[in-house]
Amino acid sequence: MDYVLVSVPFFLAFAILFRLERRRLINGVPFVIGLLLLGMGVTSLLQEIPGMHEVINGTTAGTAVLLAVFLLLPLFLVCNGFLMLRREGRRLGNLLSLLAGLALFAFAPLLISLGKGANPVWLETTITAVGVPLGYLSGLFAVYVLYSLVYGLVPHRTGVDFIVVHGSRLIRAKVPPLLASRLDRARRVYDSENARGGRPILITSGGQGPDEELAEARAMADYLIEAGVPQDRVLLEDRSTTTEQNLRYSKEIMLGLKPDYRSVLVTNNYHAFRTALISRRARINGQVLGSRTAWYYLPSATIREFVGILRDYAILNGVIAVALVVAYLIWLR
Repeated sequence: MDYVLVSVPFFLAFAILFRLERRRLINGVPFVIGLLLLGMGVTSLLQEIPGMHEVINGTTAGTAVLLAVFLLLPLFLVCNGFLMLRREGRRLGNLLSLLAGLALFAFAPLLISLGKGANPVWLETTITAVGVPLGYLSGLFAVYVLYSLVYGLVPHRTGVDFIVVHGSRLIRAKVPPLLASRLDRARRVYDSENARGGRPILITSGGQGPDEELAEARAMADYLIEAGVPQDRVLLEDRSTTTEQNLRYSKEIMLGLKPDYRSVLVTNNYHAFRTALISRRARINGQVLGSRTAWYYLPSATIREFVGILRDYAILNGVIAVALVVAYLIWLR
């Protein structure tokens, strides 16, 4: 089978879906399938080269994948988890990469025992009940990560009326590096728009947490003004405590000033695509831009965002996981 040709319809479907609405996770499904088929096609072509068949074969590739998934990946996640605890503190959100790595280590022996054959029914049922949902979630996570990267590579729109910067936790009433990266990215967009003759308004969005001395929006606005943004070009949205509220209250401001507004929303890169999904549900006319994040922070943060998406669509994902388990058990019988 010519996998390269088979991949073309999937890439075409992806292009159409992306053109219609880029802020949908479903767009990543044909994209990832297309990539898998393309990879299989390229592998087949390489195997036809004299001397390459012995280097690239099914056994070697399968061993490499198992080694990467059940040894190298969990080892990286565990090490990253300890690094997160040392640098960011002992909070649940900082434990996610560590927990994911330990879960992969724990699941490997179950797969090994299954491969030996002649297993009791209860063991096969347990592995199926755990493995099938895990496989589904792993595939969905791959779609999420890869499509998030694609979404982040799209050049941002120009000619915008508003630049909304999403808030995050302050440290001793000061803007920490994580939030500063968002503000710096927003200021670069603002400067670019001004260079084109535009007059966008920056909206800093974030309320005051119970452990904060002032509202995030106020600290963010002060940061931008100190960086050279005119005070009359900065508006504060200081009521929100969640991403959903950031978007809803900022939308109220934008609609009040210009009903046919165009906007960009700025957050960190790991948070950008989930923000895009929420902005689509909120019917906001805007594209989400991501700012840089320290590398060690990305694994736990990305897992946390993925868990957030699963929670947003909990019923749908639960139904799909249960249906897959039932279908696989029926097939085994």
